[in-house]
Amino acid sequence: MTQAPGAAPIRVLIVEDNRDICENIAAFLEQHSYILDFAYDGISAMHLALTSPFDVIVLDLMLPGMDGLIFCQKLRADAKVETPVLMLTARDTLDDKLKGFAAGADDYLVKPFALQELNARLQALYKRSHGKTDNLLTVADLTMNRSTLQVHRAGQRIELNPTGMKLLQRLMEEAPSVVARNTLETLLWADEHPDGDALRSHMYKLRQAVDRPFDSPLIHTVHRIGYRIAEDV
Repeated sequence: MTQAPGAAPIRVLIVEDNRDICENIAAFLEQHSYILDFAYDGISAMHLALTSPFDVIVLDLMLPGMDGLIFCQKLRADAKVETPVLMLTARDTLDDKLKGFAAGADDYLVKPFALQELNARLQALYKRSHGKTDNLLTVADLTMNRSTLQVHRAGQRIELNPTGMKLLQRLMEEAPSVVARNTLETLLWADEHPDGDALRSHMYKLRQAVDRPFDSPLIHTVHRIGYRIAEDV
């Protein structure tokens, strides 16, 4: 994995079986603010896309193991991953492009391409998907866009109800600090706190969405005090 110096590195997965093309892309993009990872077939690319957070995926259409169209379809329909995909291909007909977009690609770049154009398209996809930086909350591989109210973890969209959204936003805004139970209860119910431990029930549902599908928990209980969200306890 290579990283170039820069204030806001963009994490990109390059899926391309031509190693010369990969080397050329790496040599150019390492001059800019990118963290790069590479896969040379569709199956290993799918594993990386589902286990590591990426901002953009650059996807060749013709791949061993699983071609780009099937990869993109499975990424969107089966895995529900919404990471922007820039599809690379030597096929330049309108029908080919439409098939790529129908499979879930966000942009299309025909080979051979200028590396400067690749850089420009990566930047555009990143800005489009992340919105304004001030609106983006990030804890480890979890992100929340406060403008669009979209939540992603490891590139996978997480659906939350309004209560879960409120709780997660406050926890992420205060991370890694502990947020007191009373603070969260007031956030949800103002001065009319319900009887029983309704907050625990809502936190359980939030954990089911944010932590259960993934390897490491981010939401932690601080006994008798409250909750915090952080990469480690």
